[in-house]
Amino acid sequence: MLLNVHSFYSLRYGTLSLDSIIEGMLLCGYDTAVLTDINNSSATLDFIKKCGSAGLNGLAGMEFRNEDRLLYIGVAKNEIGFQELNEFMTQANRQKSTLPIKAPEFNNVFVIYPYGVTDIKSLKDYEYIGIRPGELNKIALEPASNQDRYVILQTVSFRKNEHKLHKQLRAVSHNILISQLQPHQAAAADEVFLTKVQLLNHYKYFPRLIGNTNRLLGQCSFDFDFKKIKNKETFTGNRYDDKQLLQKYAMDGLRRRYSAGDKIARDRVIKELDIIDNLNFSSYFLITDDICRYARSRDFYYVGRGSGANSVVAYCLGITDVCPIELNLYFERFLNPKRQSPPDFDVDFSWTDRDEIYDYIFRRYQTGHTALMGAMSTFQDRSMVREMGKVYGLPKGEIDRMILEPENMLNKNEVTETILSVCNQLPPDFPNLRTIHACGVLISEKPITCYSALDYPPKGLPTVQFDMHVAETIGFEKFDILSQRGLGHIKECREVIKLNQGMDVDISNPRRFFKDPKIADQLRSANTIGCFYIESPAMRQLISKLDCDNYLTLVAASSIIRPGVASSGMMKTYIERHKNPEKVQYLHPAFKQELEDTYGVMVYQEDVMKIGHRFGGLDLADADVLRRMMSGKYRNKKHLVEIEDKFFAHCKAQGYPEEISKEVWRQMESFAGYSFNKAHSASFAVESYQSLFLKTYYPIEFMVGVLNNYGGFYNRRVYFNEAKKAGGEINLPCINESMRRTSIQGNQIYLGFDCILNLEKELAERIPAERTANGKYSGIENFLLRTGVSLEQLIILIRSGAFRFTGIGKKELLWEAHLLLSEKRKDTGGAVLFENMMTKPVLPSLDYHILEDLYDELQLLGFCVSGSLFDIAKSDYRGSTDAKSLKNMEGQIVRIVGELVTNKTVPTKNGTLMKFGTFLDAKGEFFDTVHFAPSLKKYPLYSSGLYLIEGKVVLDFDCPAIEVYKCGRMPMKPDPRSI
Repeated sequence: MLLNVHSFYSLRYGTLSLDSIIEGMLLCGYDTAVLTDINNSSATLDFIKKCGSAGLNGLAGMEFRNEDRLLYIGVAKNEIGFQELNEFMTQANRQKSTLPIKAPEFNNVFVIYPYGVTDIKSLKDYEYIGIRPGELNKIALEPASNQDRYVILQTVSFRKNEHKLHKQLRAVSHNILISQLQPHQAAAADEVFLTKVQLLNHYKYFPRLIGNTNRLLGQCSFDFDFKKIKNKETFTGNRYDDKQLLQKYAMDGLRRRYSAGDKIARDRVIKELDIIDNLNFSSYFLITDDICRYARSRDFYYVGRGSGANSVVAYCLGITDVCPIELNLYFERFLNPKRQSPPDFDVDFSWTDRDEIYDYIFRRYQTGHTALMGAMSTFQDRSMVREMGKVYGLPKGEIDRMILEPENMLNKNEVTETILSVCNQLPPDFPNLRTIHACGVLISEKPITCYSALDYPPKGLPTVQFDMHVAETIGFEKFDILSQRGLGHIKECREVIKLNQGMDVDISNPRRFFKDPKIADQLRSANTIGCFYIESPAMRQLISKLDCDNYLTLVAASSIIRPGVASSGMMKTYIERHKNPEKVQYLHPAFKQELEDTYGVMVYQEDVMKIGHRFGGLDLADADVLRRMMSGKYRNKKHLVEIEDKFFAHCKAQGYPEEISKEVWRQMESFAGYSFNKAHSASFAVESYQSLFLKTYYPIEFMVGVLNNYGGFYNRRVYFNEAKKAGGEINLPCINESMRRTSIQGNQIYLGFDCILNLEKELAERIPAERTANGKYSGIENFLLRTGVSLEQLIILIRSGAFRFTGIGKKELLWEAHLLLSEKRKDTGGAVLFENMMTKPVLPSLDYHILEDLYDELQLLGFCVSGSLFDIAKSDYRGSTDAKSLKNMEGQIVRIVGELVTNKTVPTKNGTLMKFGTFLDAKGEFFDTVHFAPSLKKYPLYSSGLYLIEGKVVLDFDCPAIEVYKCGRMPMKPDPRSI
């Protein structure tokens, strides 16, 4: 009876989750319903599976609209019909076209038109007209034969009490005030569940409609195999050849990675190959290997990480650089016969290379069989408050107050209470927009449209309309092709070294870096700015506290820095035990047996599995559910409750003290969503070592590489400071030396034109291109003649110091620029006559002060090059100490002046806020501060500037910080340009 049901995946229209629809079907007495979300099939397969689990008959369909206009509804007779619907919608999305008013000629789809939009005589055999309960009086006097083409159309879009929410969502969708919403822009209030008895009672005088509807539904069935893997089945064309090819590649890699007589490695490879073949995973490995081989052929550096790094076969193929034997990583964490959900490889590429990798994948693996993974952007609390605030016409200040100060008494009014009640009504997973998964790619044996319609976002690559959870439900193993700037730093640095020193630097086989004493010293000193994953203040502090100088400790550090370990208190415990391993006391013998390498502390996701199994008596399947819960990839909350019950029941049966059982569970639970698997941490540590190698031996080039990939954790000012400390001499942009991006000549670093704020990208590229083609510029007139620069852009270049090679002051150059490009001069012949006709005026001596340059640089570059922010401070006072001296001043009250680099706000247990700050002192050295709530409230920390800080020096595992009592932003000297 239900031919037209909308879920909340009919974005900003429907309000019902799939579970709510199924609940409504059961309560109202329906055994069959067609999910017909508007212009998408995001939830169709998930709906069908959920219906099957509930003993219901879920069917596939789609409602087609042009904006607010309902055109027709498609109901798939079978899986082929579902593909037809998806292909029809995909074509419209690809062509960015509106849908035709008349439905296309489907072969396995029933089409239902709304009443009054088409002539009944023109209907084809598979086409019908839907009659809503309120339209029955319109057809009562029509010829009886017409009723053969009519079916029941009771649309379901929301619950009876949610029509107001529906209208609010429609106003959000149209970006208008709720008062401006027109009737045709929203559904009528009757698009709700009626009981089957109520619905049939409406149509009791129209039995043909009831019969037509039942016959239509009776011809529809959807028999989908959710267990079969949907990925491309073979790489070579048949499974046997896949097996043979993978074995050849693995054995080739075995000889390359290990010694010829390494029996342990050989046995492990053979064992893995057997499991891979039995689970039909050879093609998945070969496709991933093919992608990596292409990357190597293009000299693209990449990092294979995630659970795939548990595989020796992956290591031998070169997909990862992590040796799982060395780290005691078990393959079953990635792939095992009992695993029900598909694993995936994570492969990181430089952000500059990933688009070409995508291009290769889409060309190599058949158009129509490859797509990006979709994702759902949900109405998070703040975003919904903002959207609803706009719908009700609130100014931005009032919306901000609702978000930042929810308890403020000014929020207590009818409008704000309406908004907050709506926001509280929405579940956390309520979708807002379809978007793209950060990295997932699907490669399918069948056409992708067998499973989803495809969106075509701005980049133009086809994207499935469902998310990773649905992909997993229907049997897809995605390929995660990720992008990160850390790899860009490495790639760029090697290119810069080649240009500056003529050397090809090899960073392959990174294991050789693990034993390098210079790199160990660099790591131990936490001199890691610019290095992937180990440059943040928190990570640098952790490295210092651990005296970290080796690979295995860095692997652990990469995981314990994560919020789950830190929030559970286990980070501190780990540091204490690392410094004094002889004092370790284990909660239970199982902790010593399983976690001795990490001093009895759960550091990795695998540790939780081990303890859940060994201590809590969970079988490995339930232990894996715990692991998946931690990574946010498990949605069955009921199952998790069952696991918790099993855990405590086992602990009680074993006679464990209740407080120990609770503490163990607390530690496991605190990991949720915030811990790494060990292979993941190991992969990150390998990349960190490669960055460290370059920073240790080629520090200036490395910083240029970081800058040309637009930084990392910090802003550019910090990386220029690092380059300066490493011996580089920083030069302002110069039209005769600079390139579009920052460049280096010996130890001379020239800021690129891309460092200049508000300089047009096209001009930044044109200046060096013209110089390369026709030689250096002789002066401002020559520059104008050859580039045709506008006055506005010329002024920016002059003020940034780009013409200092002329020896002429900025003010004189600005006079000359205005004269050359004045309207009068343009009228007398244009730029081509400049050098022949220009008589330069004799200008009086113009005053100049270095402060003018510093303020120009701050405004145009964002930081000072000719000096520092300290040179602009009104006071010469720099405090009673400096950053390097703090370690020897524990407990002393100090005063120090610092430039704020970054700060982090952290909520406290009592609901207040505190901050951690990172500053640079006058010598360019880092120091850290702690701002507890009372001092922070009285002495707030803003986003930038110089601060005079007073506080007590505290040491945490010999790592100094200042516990701030008072702080304030220091006044600056007046800007002479405005005087």
